[in-house]
Formats: sequence, C-alpha cells, structure tokens
Amino acid sequence: MRTMRARRVTLVAVLGIVLGLSGTAVARAADDPVLTTPGAPVVVANEPHLLSLTWSPSTWIGEPGGTPIRHEVRAWLGPNVYRSLGTTTGTDLTLTDLAPGTEYRLTVWAYTDGGYSLDSAVTPVRTAYGKARVSYRNLSWSPTDNQIQHVLQVINTGTAPLDLADVRIRYHLTFEGGNTSLVTNCDWAAIGCANVQRHIQYFPPPLPPGPPGTPASPPPAAPSPPASGSSLFPATTTSPLPRTPTPTPTVFPPPGTPIPGWIELTFAGRELAPGESTGPIYLRHHRPNWSTIDERDDRSWQQATGEWADNSRITLDVNDIREYGDTYA
Repeated sequence: MRTMRARRVTLVAVLGIVLGLSGTAVARAADDPVLTTPGAPVVVANEPHLLSLTWSPSTWIGEPGGTPIRHEVRAWLGPNVYRSLGTTTGTDLTLTDLAPGTEYRLTVWAYTDGGYSLDSAVTPVRTAYGKARVSYRNLSWSPTDNQIQHVLQVINTGTAPLDLADVRIRYHLTFEGGNTSLVTNCDWAAIGCANVQRHIQYFPPPLPPGPPGTPASPPPAAPSPPASGSSLFPATTTSPLPRTPTPTPTVFPPPGTPIPGWIELTFAGRELAPGESTGPIYLRHHRPNWSTIDERDDRSWQQATGEWADNSRITLDVNDIREYGDTYA
C-alpha cells in the first residue's frame, strides 16, 4: 500500500513567498504534472487468479524527457491512498495475485524520473469467482453495541466438489483498546454448530528493545487451554518464541493501541457439490463482560441492510490458497 507521491518543494516556492503573486504562479507551474493522464484501465481477460488490463498511454505534456514513462496499476483504497499492483513501461499488464470474486477499484498512474501524471479514472472490477465465495448478512443495526452478529454461508462456485475440511474463513476485525478478549458463539448452523470450529488470532505490537546490557526476558509461558465449552482462545504459537530483551520503562506503543486480528472458521469434513451452499451459519461474539464493541474499524464489517451480500472483505482460503476476499482491495 502506498500514498500519493508528495509534491516537490523547490526553491521557486521559497521565492514565491518573497516575490509575491508572480513568484507563486511560477511555483505552481513547476509543480504541475509533466505527463498527460493515462486512460482508465480496460479489462481484456478476467479469470480466477488472472486479470489482464490495457489502457491508453500517458505522454509528455511539453518537450519529451530522456527517461521512459512507467505506468503503475493501483487499487484505490481511499482519498490519496493506493495499493500498488504492478508497473510496466507498456500499456498492458496481467495480474496473477488478485483474490478471485473480489471487488477492486483500479486506476493507472504514470511517472518518470522528471515528473508524474494525474490518476486515471477508476475502473470498478469484480474478479472472476474461484472455488468458493462467502455470502454475508449483518444482523446488528448498531455497530457500537455490545455484540458482533452476522450470518455467513459458503457457496461452491467451482466446477468440482468442495471439501469443507479444506476451507478456512477469516472475519477480520480490530481489537479496540488492545483488549483481545472475545467470546465467540455459533447460535445455529444448517450444517450444525458442532461442525463449525471458531478460533481467534491477533497480532500484538512488539515490545521495544531494552537498553544495552539488560538481560533478556524468558519466552512467554504456553497459554492454558480454554475451559471445557469455552470459545475464548488466546493468541498461540506452535513453536517456542525467541528470547526478547527486557523492555525499557518507556512503553511503545502505548497501552490501548488497537490490535488487528481475525475470527477464523474451519469446518468438519463434508463435501459441497458445485453450486451448493452450507446454508446459514448464525454467529454472535461479545466481550466476557459484555462491554461495547465498535465494529466500524473492522475490515470485514459492512453496514446492515437486511439483505444477503457478497462481502469480499471476508477472506476464504482452500488448501491455503486464497479463493475469495481481500482486505486491501
């Protein structure tokens, strides 16, 4: 992910302050794009795990420079925020690392050693479906109450039977205030809640290194297994962690820093025929003390509409290969 390149600050801008309006006009002219805006990307092939694009090229506005013009295809994530997908000196590009069945907003930007262009118009694209997709219905009309409530179902969009034992779904969220405690519940599922396993994974920020000469702290003890029937899972690791330096009294990040993570769903073995669905899986999650949860910063959250929708911010992997969803699309 990258942000729009910062505009240049030149001596001309400083002179503009001294010389007044005429100098300011020169400073703005020096900062103008030197390349024409490329055409919006056009999809020429859309297959699972393959998206081919073409566009009309950017050219020099004035006298041509001596360096080649490079075109960068980017996913638009928000105002002045982009994710780079690939770069070429030509006018076409094939992308093979995009998630199937996922919505992207694609744009093209051109640049050289001597300047840049404006961004092309955005082309919205949903990549072709792969082996499966996730349908989602938000049951909570308030994103700031004390529960996360939604219904999910997995649909086989492939041409062969899909073994649910090979499927992994991740609902991506943010633990506000650094509080990673969460109780996960399956209220009802057409395939049976006993066949839907739920796990929590999160990524606490690293501690700062200690001052020189401080002893290393021992690796953290293995977490205790959850009580019988409990669905509260702490972050775990399958191998011993390396010894880390003792942190200094200065704490960074400060307590309460939001922590990214996800709720992962796996399934007992069962096959779905092409076009078949698991049926609805009703999920509900809350804090142990039932305190409020703000879902608005959760990547997989979508505002409740009362309808089913493909939510491509929920990710689905089959045998560890992404078949649906992208949280940076």
